[in-house]
Amino acid sequence: MIDSPPLPSWCGRHFHCQTPPPKVWCLSGSTTILCQVLMSMYRKLPSRLPPPPPCKQLGLEGPTTWGFASVFSSRMSRKSASHAEKDDGAMAGGEGYRNPTEVQMSQLVLPCHTNQRGELSVGQLLKWIDTTACLSAERHAGCPCVTASMDDIYFEHTISVGQVVNIKAKVNRAFNSSMEVGIQVASEDLCSEKQWNVCKALATFVAHRELSKVKLKQTTPQTEEEKTEHSVAAERRRMRLLYADTIKDLLANCVIQDDLESRDCSCMVPAERTRVESVELVLPPHANHQGNTFGGQIMAWMENVATIAASRLCRAHPTLKTIEMFHFRGPSQVGDRLVLKAIVNNAFKHSMEVGVCVEAYRQGAETQRRHINSAFMTFVVLDADDQPRTLPWIRPQPGDGERRYREASARKKIRLDRKYIVSCKQTEMPISVPWDPSNQVYLSYNNVSSLKMLVTKDNWVLSSEINQVRLYTLEDDKFLSFHMEMLVQVETIQAFLLLSDLLRRPEWDKHYRSVELVQQVDEDDAIYHVISPALGGDAKPQDFVILASRRKPCDNGDPYVIALRSVTLPTHPETPAYRRGETLCSGFCFWREGDQLTKVSYYNQATPGFLNYVTTNVAGLSSEFYTTVKACEQFLLDNRSDLAPSLQTL
Repeated sequence: MIDSPPLPSWCGRHFHCQTPPPKVWCLSGSTTILCQVLMSMYRKLPSRLPPPPPCKQLGLEGPTTWGFASVFSSRMSRKSASHAEKDDGAMAGGEGYRNPTEVQMSQLVLPCHTNQRGELSVGQLLKWIDTTACLSAERHAGCPCVTASMDDIYFEHTISVGQVVNIKAKVNRAFNSSMEVGIQVASEDLCSEKQWNVCKALATFVAHRELSKVKLKQTTPQTEEEKTEHSVAAERRRMRLLYADTIKDLLANCVIQDDLESRDCSCMVPAERTRVESVELVLPPHANHQGNTFGGQIMAWMENVATIAASRLCRAHPTLKTIEMFHFRGPSQVGDRLVLKAIVNNAFKHSMEVGVCVEAYRQGAETQRRHINSAFMTFVVLDADDQPRTLPWIRPQPGDGERRYREASARKKIRLDRKYIVSCKQTEMPISVPWDPSNQVYLSYNNVSSLKMLVTKDNWVLSSEINQVRLYTLEDDKFLSFHMEMLVQVETIQAFLLLSDLLRRPEWDKHYRSVELVQQVDEDDAIYHVISPALGGDAKPQDFVILASRRKPCDNGDPYVIALRSVTLPTHPETPAYRRGETLCSGFCFWREGDQLTKVSYYNQATPGFLNYVTTNVAGLSSEFYTTVKACEQFLLDNRSDLAPSLQTL
């Protein structure tokens, strides 16, 4: 007979040792069964094992199962209480706050994730980005979500094998059934502890239930950053919806120049030589629990064929720098065959655009292929010093090839506009930006979003209050901003409509001597030429060319917005008779405070030419701000029933 090995000192019917049981056995639902098994084992042990001390000797009352439960539950209770105290302290002190929709993913880059240069494949990174963003969206929605679109992605840094990728995603704002998810990607070198920003992305996800319609709950922003992203998300959504029309209008109304005829054909690569076609079978690992193909997986396959097409032009290993904004036109499921086609549309001096198209079909079940997605990717080829190499020219095929060639030039201009106007920080932009049809959507977006970001700042300081008119100031590193606020006995929509017509502003604002409507861009945007009297000791009056953008609320709690900023027009250059003035960010916000009661707020980010006038009023040495605000209030009260017919359709 083989002797049983001695059991730990805590085995038996009673707890007779201070050593706690292993944590792996700490399962509330199986405590009784575990104790019964231990008791049975103890009865079968040789008699040489000493009997356990009685319960009373250890200060324990009751059966063994109570002993296990009390020890485990007391330890867990103490641990939970400790965590609760820490959490309460963190929330009370404002430290340690974490967005409830935030999801983080960290991945170690292994050789199987890399390309031929030992760098993380962008396709693999796109899969991780899509997965993290989807988990964040589903955490908020509480149901399955699918990728609807992805905004422009600019890759700032490559990631090498052995480094760590840290991805953070959170829901910026929820709409009816869709939501915007913000994603930040950084890389980390574990040896040197250095970190780099890789890219930022914005994705749109749609919640989906099979048996009921989804109505998403709204997010509740807490920090200044969350409030800013929540406010600007509505404007970004508007820009996405107008994106396709922007491309069509530019291609229809602009003459795209090229120099195909002047180039040496012997040094050009035929575009057909770069064409790639590949088919992928969608298997269960490529899809979610509903059988829909992961958007990140489709993006990874697209990046693969695009890289092959780019390599055929340059005969080298290209680096993906930009993925243009794109939309998923429809879903694909497990069992679909996805046909991916790629071709180099145009090659510029140091970069090339590759177009990729994805179509789906089912073997023997469909006669026509379904268009799933199209995207455009920009590649460069880097030399040993990480500098872009000069690329060979592309020779497009007649017909569709030449059309794609010219469209690529148009998209390059739009990409530059979008990156320059939308992606840049406000302080890095010139005050006046040229206006033309290709960038009007992005200038309008920047105009409204800049004002919304100014509104959501947390560090506004109340400088004065006279007869319920409040003056706030905000001092940033480079700008001094002010904010005037009052309550008016007028319906919010009426105040919004009256003040959005800049042609009537001279009726109440003496700083507007005359206003001319230069261009009615659309129902929400217009460009005005404003003449203002001279300020201070300046002998010349000022003139401004101003873009006025107005927005109705996207949801309950959002304000009505009128945003103003300077632009330049070829038809209205500077003249000797006036000193050209500029406004960086200014405008009105209107909140409904009750029946026939509106809070009207005016914001202005002071430019150097206006700064002396602002500081004089902020310091209390002038009452012109107060006088102008009271004149505005009287204008609203006198004209609240006299709305222009053209504005009532807004």
